[in-house]
Amino acid sequence: MELEKFSYDNKIVKYFTIASIVFGVVAMLAGLTAAIQLFYPAFNFDLQYTTFGRVRPLHTNAIIFGFVGNAMFAGVYYSLQRLLKARMYNDTLSWINFYGWQLILLAAAITLPLGYTTSKEYAELEWPIDIAITLIWVVFGINMIGTIIKRRERHMYVAIWFYIATFVTVAVLHIVNSVEIPVTLFKSYSWYAGVQDALVQWWYGHNAVAFFLTTPFLGIMYYYLPKAANRPVYSYRLSIIHFWSLIFIYIWAGPHHLLYTSLPDWAQSLGVVFSIMLLAPSWGGMLNGLMTLRGAWDRVREDPVLKFMVVAVTAYGMATFEGPMLSLKNVSAIAHYTDWIVAHVHVGGLGWNGFLIFGMFYWLVPKMWKTELFSRSLANTHFWLGTLGIIFYALPLYIAGITQASMWKQFDADGFLVYKNFLETVVQILPMYMLRAVGGSLYLSGVLIMIFNLMKTAGKGSFVSDEAAEAPALEKKVITGGHWHSVLERKPIIFTVLSLIAILIGGLIEMVPTFLIKSNVPTIASVKPYTPLELHGRDIYIREGCNNCHSQMIRPFRDETERYGEYSKAGEFVYDHPFLWGSKRTGPDLAREGVGKLKKSNSWHFYHMLDPGQVSEGSIMPSYPWLFEQMIDKELTPGKINALRTVGVPYAEGYENTANDDLAAQAKGITENLAAEDIEISDDAEIIALIAYLQRLGKDITVKD
Repeated sequence: MELEKFSYDNKIVKYFTIASIVFGVVAMLAGLTAAIQLFYPAFNFDLQYTTFGRVRPLHTNAIIFGFVGNAMFAGVYYSLQRLLKARMYNDTLSWINFYGWQLILLAAAITLPLGYTTSKEYAELEWPIDIAITLIWVVFGINMIGTIIKRRERHMYVAIWFYIATFVTVAVLHIVNSVEIPVTLFKSYSWYAGVQDALVQWWYGHNAVAFFLTTPFLGIMYYYLPKAANRPVYSYRLSIIHFWSLIFIYIWAGPHHLLYTSLPDWAQSLGVVFSIMLLAPSWGGMLNGLMTLRGAWDRVREDPVLKFMVVAVTAYGMATFEGPMLSLKNVSAIAHYTDWIVAHVHVGGLGWNGFLIFGMFYWLVPKMWKTELFSRSLANTHFWLGTLGIIFYALPLYIAGITQASMWKQFDADGFLVYKNFLETVVQILPMYMLRAVGGSLYLSGVLIMIFNLMKTAGKGSFVSDEAAEAPALEKKVITGGHWHSVLERKPIIFTVLSLIAILIGGLIEMVPTFLIKSNVPTIASVKPYTPLELHGRDIYIREGCNNCHSQMIRPFRDETERYGEYSKAGEFVYDHPFLWGSKRTGPDLAREGVGKLKKSNSWHFYHMLDPGQVSEGSIMPSYPWLFEQMIDKELTPGKINALRTVGVPYAEGYENTANDDLAAQAKGITENLAAEDIEISDDAEIIALIAYLQRLGKDITVKD
C-alpha cells in the first residue's frame, strides 16, 4: 500500500506550551499574593485593583484558562495529530485558536482587576469576552472534528473520546451559563435569578471542573502515560466503561455545591446520588492509569516524567474520592463554606492538573527539540518541591476547615454560642494561612526550576517545526462485525452526537422542573426589587468581589440561625441577578445584615469600609478608601432599570425616567443620618450606595420571635 507523506505541526504545540508556562507563573503569583493577603492585609496595598476580591478571580481564571487551558491545547494538538496520523485540519484555524485564546486571557487580566465581573465563579468574565470564548471554542472544535474526519487511522483511540466530550460539553456549559442582558460594554445582568441562577451556575461550575479540568486531562493521561511508560493501556473495556459512565454521571452532580441552601430538596438529593455514583467511573479511570504502569514500576523510581504522572493520577483518585464524600449531606454540613473545600480543590488543581502538565512538558519538550532532558536531577528537585508544596498547602487548610466548622457550631452548657464573634474563628486559623503561603511558594519554586530546565533542554536541541511522517490513506470501505464500540469509533459524527445526548440528559432533568414548576421557587409578597441606590450599591459589592469572602445564604442549622438570624427562603432571591450566595466564609454571612441582631449603624459601615482593623480588631479585610472618593454614575441608572425589567424584575414602565429622584432622596437620608454623627460625605459617593445595599439585606421578610 502506498504511503502518503505529510508533517505534524509542532509549532502550534510549542506556542501553547510557552503560553501555558507564562500564564502559569502569572496565575501562581496572583494566587500567592491572595494567600498572603489573608494573613497580612497590608498586601492589598490599599489600591483599588489589588484587593483580594479582585486578585482572587484573576488567579482562578489565569490558572484554569491560562495555565491549564493552554496546556490542554498543547496536549491535544500534539497527541491528536499522531493518534489520527494527520496534520491538524487547518493551520490557520490552529493559529486563530492560539492568538484568540491569548487575547481572551489578556482581556481577562485587564478587566478583572478593573472590577468588570459577573461575580459567577469561574465565569466572571463579562459578555463581550464570553462571546469571544464561544467563537474561539467553535474554531477549536471545527479544527478538531475536521482532523478526525480526514484521519488516516480508522479507529479513534480512547484519548480522542475524551477530547470530543470536552468540546461538546464545555460549549453547552458556557453558552447556557453565560446568557445575560448587557447594560454597557462591560456590565451585564444574568438572565437567571436567585435559585435558578444558583442551579445553572453550579451546574456550570462543577462541570467546568469535570469537562475542562478533568476529561481533557484524562485524554492526555491515556496518551502520554502509556507513551512515557512504553506500555499499552491496561484495559480497553475499562476505558469504555470509564468514558461513558463518567460523562453521563458527572453532569448531574452540580447541586451538591448547594446542599442545605434554598435549592429544592429533590434537586439537592439528585446531586448527592449522582455524586456518590461518580466514585466508580472516576476510580475506574485512576486504576486504568496506574495499572498501565504494571511492569514499569522500577522505572518510576528513576524517571521524573513517570513520577509526576503517578502522583497526578493518585491525586485525581484522592480528589474524586473526597468529592463524593463531601457531597454527603452530613459531611457538607461541616465542610461547606470552610477552607476544607479550598484544600480539596487544590489537591485536584496542584496535584492532578499541575503534575500531569509538568510530566507532559518534561516528555514533550525533548521530543520536539530532538534531544534529552537537560537535567533529571533538576526535574526530581522540582518533583519534591512540588510534592512538599501540595502537602504544605493542603494539610493546613484541612486543619483550618475543621477548626472553622468546630468553632462555628460550638455551644456552651447553657445553649449559647461559644464563639459569637465570627472574627474569633478567623484569628484562630491565621497560622494555617501562613503555612498555606509557604506551600504555594514551594510549588512556584519548583515551576521556576522547570522553566530553567526546559529552556536549557531546548537550547541544546534543535526544534522541529514540521515533523515529517507517512501513513497509508484511510480506505473508504464498509467494515462489518467487531466489538460494538469499535464500530462506533469509526463514526466520529455519531460518536459526537451520542456524547452530546449523554451530557444533556442530566442537565435537562435538573433544570427544566426548577424553571417551569412554580412551586420550586415560591414567591413572597413582601419581597420587592432593589431601589436604584441599593442597585448601585449591589453592583459595587459585586465589583469589589465581596462575595469571594461573604456568603448570603443562611442554612437551617441552629448555629447559623443563632448567629445570623432566620434561615434563607427561595422566594427572597427572585430579583437577584446574579445570585450572591457565595461558596466560602472568610467573613460572616451577610444575608440578614440589615436586620435583627446583626444590624449595624450607617456610621459603623462607613468606618468599617474605611479601615476595617479599627472597627474590628484583628480583621483581615482590606480597606476601601476609593469608595469615599468615587461617585455613583447616575447616567447608568436608566439602563440598569431597563435591563432588569427585561429579565423579569417588575419595575414600572417609565420608572427609569424618575429612578434617580428616588436614588437622591434615599442617599440624602443616609448622609443626613451620618451628618448627625459629624460625618460629612457627598450624597453621590459610592460608599453611600454600598451602605444602602448592606442595610437592605434581610429586610424583605419578617419572622416573629
